[in-house]
Amino acid sequence: QVQLVESGGGLVQAGGSLRLSCAASGRLSSTLTMAWFRQAPGKERAFVGAFSWSATRPWYADSVNGRFTVSRDSAKNMVYLEINSLKPEDTAVYYCAAKAGPTFNYPYWGQGTQVIVSS
Repeated sequence: QVQLVESGGGLVQAGGSLRLSCAASGRLSSTLTMAWFRQAPGKERAFVGAFSWSATRPWYADSVNGRFTVSRDSAKNMVYLEINSLKPEDTAVYYCAAKAGPTFNYPYWGQGTQVIVSS
């Protein structure tokens, strides 16, 4: 089992920046991939970006522009999501997820952290 805890959400003004954190604990393997998803009000949960422990750089959803940056600290079992130039449409619950190996689905999820961007 893998436990994930997100933090860093809150109320932010449009144009600002935010860094979300996700701490992983439990049975962590070298094949771990940690990802960020978000779910905006009335919309389905959507993939934002991910970083595998075995990779040298993250990857992102095609819809994600350069405002989003996923980074990791393998030594601390942490993954981060930095969002710059925040827009009201970035308002969502942001979830951290994890999987082991090259599976498609992410079986492990955090509780989510709310981000509200005011205009």
